[in-house]
Amino acid sequence: MTAAIFILTGAGISAESGIDTFRDAGGLWSRVRLEDVATPEGFARDPDTVHAFYNARRASLSAARPNPAHLALARLEAEFAGRLTLVTQNIDDLHERAGSRDVIHMHGELARSLCARCGDRRAAAGDLSTGLSCAACSRVGGLRPDVVWFGEMPYRMDEIEARLLDADLFVAIGTSGAVYPAAGFVSEARAAGIRTLELNLQPSDGSWLFDETRQGPASTLVPAFVEAVLATGRP
Repeated sequence: MTAAIFILTGAGISAESGIDTFRDAGGLWSRVRLEDVATPEGFARDPDTVHAFYNARRASLSAARPNPAHLALARLEAEFAGRLTLVTQNIDDLHERAGSRDVIHMHGELARSLCARCGDRRAAAGDLSTGLSCAACSRVGGLRPDVVWFGEMPYRMDEIEARLLDADLFVAIGTSGAVYPAAGFVSEARAAGIRTLELNLQPSDGSWLFDETRQGPASTLVPAFVEAVLATGRP
């Protein structure tokens, strides 16, 4: 039987590339109100402020580079003989830029747009504004970042659940353990008898649920984990 690894990555894996986290001390939610920039209601109330927030994040992302943790996971995808599922809560593209080809962005992607009027989704690497028109429906003012806001359903959840429950090992990397439904993955894995491992800079809210927790920088822990898996050929 082919071994299967399910990996969930969060803000901690990209923090070492200079990407702001949300919930840590000094993170994004300590500087802006999530109600203003990360809800459909906030966008409806003040789309210019929402666009300014995400345009600034897009500019910051353009200067970031994948770190050794991203590169190690790309290597795992390329060299692991079993099946790897890589799900990220992050809206950056650092996994792809490191070489990962099959990434599930459950919270959407910063470099894509969503038309709030017709539902069209497509690549949009440049800034968004209320003056742009949708390429699909031609209406002006409805484009928003294709990211999942509070109160919205994460993407591809049926596929994610199926892959999680078919895994032999669940690994959470750099996650806070505070945002559902991703925070519930470890409990689902445990209930299904799947081995669980957390790689994190500090204990998450759900660290006690994992079979094993390793603490340290993702750029150190993840390459070591990948090296061990590839050396033994098993998760």
